[in-house]
Amino acid sequence: MSKIGIIGAMELEVDTLKKQMNVTRVITKANMEFNEGTLDGAEIVVVRSGIGKVNAALCVQILSDIFEVTHIINTGVAGSLNAKLDIGDILISKVAVHHDVDVTNFGYALGEVPQLGIREFPADEKMIELAEKTCKEVLPELHTLVGRVVSGDQFICAKDIKEKLIENFKGDCCEMEGASIAHGAYLNGIPFVILRAISDKADDSAQMDYPTFEKHAAEHCAKLVRALVPQL
Repeated sequence: MSKIGIIGAMELEVDTLKKQMNVTRVITKANMEFNEGTLDGAEIVVVRSGIGKVNAALCVQILSDIFEVTHIINTGVAGSLNAKLDIGDILISKVAVHHDVDVTNFGYALGEVPQLGIREFPADEKMIELAEKTCKEVLPELHTLVGRVVSGDQFICAKDIKEKLIENFKGDCCEMEGASIAHGAYLNGIPFVILRAISDKADDSAQMDYPTFEKHAAEHCAKLVRALVPQL
């Protein structure tokens, strides 16, 4: 039977899912609260990882080692790097890549972690298909795109940096956890998908847009996750 690890970056998102699920066990590890139980008949573990790549990677490893999850869904918000993605739209990961890894002096591609043998971490095709179908069913008013997530320990709010991420990685959205979750899932052999609601345009307006649209974006993601989970 599937057991799905659901990683949220925001308290609002996690709280919504915890209220909807039947919690049977709560464990705290690495200052993260893991809520295990069921949601609409599916076994799940819901956790807020905290912000940043280290928190995200630790969270995945705990889900693998202690809870032995079979799938991972990561939800949250992101800045748009694609003109086709407006605020409120949904990005479903095709691949994820680290934008702040640079070992090009030793012949590696920009974003490639040395000695890993892979630069981009592909999401599970079945999970992508289900997420895309489900989003169209439960959030038909939103535009959905399957694309590239680029991650780094940096909130992107400058036009010149945004343009470099587009040029170097052809990214569709930028945020601070997805690639590390994808990286950890890849190393542990766990199918995953990253879901991102667009909260800002990752440019000079980002600081103004993010607080305004964060709540609505989290609500959209929580609704999508609840509908997706029973299908896995």
